[in-house]
Amino acid sequence: MTIPPFYGWFGDDFTGATDTLAMLAERGFRALLFLGIPTPEQLASAGPLDAVGIAGATRSMPPTEMGPVLDTAGRFFAQLGVRIMHYKCCSTFDSAPHVGNIGAAVAALRPHFPEGPISIIGGQPNLGRYCLFGHLFAAAGDGEVYRIDRHPTMSRHPVTPMVESDLRRHLGLQGFGSISLVDYRALEGAGPANILDRDIILFDVSRESDLTVIAHRHRKSLDAAPGLFVGASSVARMAAQLLGGAGEPAASQPVARSYGPVLALVGSLSPVTRAQVETASGFAHLPVDADRLRDEPSYGQTLSEQALELLAVGDTMLVTGPPDGAPGDPRSVARETGRLMRRIMDRARISRLVVAGGDTSTLAIKALDIWGLSYRAPLVDGAPLCRAHSAVQQLDGLEVVLKGGQMGPVDFFQLASN
Repeated sequence: MTIPPFYGWFGDDFTGATDTLAMLAERGFRALLFLGIPTPEQLASAGPLDAVGIAGATRSMPPTEMGPVLDTAGRFFAQLGVRIMHYKCCSTFDSAPHVGNIGAAVAALRPHFPEGPISIIGGQPNLGRYCLFGHLFAAAGDGEVYRIDRHPTMSRHPVTPMVESDLRRHLGLQGFGSISLVDYRALEGAGPANILDRDIILFDVSRESDLTVIAHRHRKSLDAAPGLFVGASSVARMAAQLLGGAGEPAASQPVARSYGPVLALVGSLSPVTRAQVETASGFAHLPVDADRLRDEPSYGQTLSEQALELLAVGDTMLVTGPPDGAPGDPRSVARETGRLMRRIMDRARISRLVVAGGDTSTLAIKALDIWGLSYRAPLVDGAPLCRAHSAVQQLDGLEVVLKGGQMGPVDFFQLASN
């Protein structure tokens, strides 16, 4: 008899979904991230799994688009028999009522996991994300920690600026009902016995040991019925303890790339990523005019020819500049960038693909004929090295790194091209 996977996760973008994949795989669990609802043949190809993920694009969708996608995903995971259903949102919870609405996501998933509370895990300390008394804090590129509504990048996000640090208020604007808070004092002590009797619960997370306590609090409830969780990859770190994989993974050496050039695609406008681009050496830089890419079909063809010429010589980086004005659809530039990458990848033979930017990563990878990603090796926190699975021989086995705008040290691109 086949044992169903214990853990299922749906990533609101591809970068965060790969972080969850790494969290589980590094702790010894058989995990695979699919890029859509897997076919029976793809599931069979993956073999026995402890954890199944689906990488989505809901972070950049309006609620009307999110609902049908997540209803289908929720039905799939419920039929699969997972005990933990994790809606993986960004560790900074950047979302809004009109786009990436976390409340709309939970409303679509809840009918498939109706029992028990909705548990919101508020921080991810290994990425510099902390939740105290319900308020979210995040480290910036210089290491200094800011309240999220005063964070130098997240408070000015071009699509979902964070203007409220209290996650109960932030999520309340997205359709959540009353949210009960379990603050760090309750985690330190015994806490109320009926803590999971409430419908929606936000847990403070300020240090790794908090996740151990949260895992212990959920053990009995998950024995009784599957649970619905919301949060970053800290949910996977918590679940690993329930599944017997507590603690940090053993240190392992990064995998050197195979023969061939690296193609890097930079769509993020984050100051962290832009500093990484400025210090990147060994790459030929090809600037991409976002407005022309969106509006002039011939421009993309010209860029692809230029990129192919540069790749014939060595590592190449395509760097998208900001559009002159905000596009009507914030996904339009990322979508066109994905089409550009598809043109290049159809003809290039590269050893590793590195994509920086949440929306860019999601829409660029969706443009390729890849059906899944498995964990390959560590690289930096939040951006592991993955292996692509595809029916296309040229893409099957391709090494892929997907990086969110805020992730990685200043020498990230050097590390990614080693």
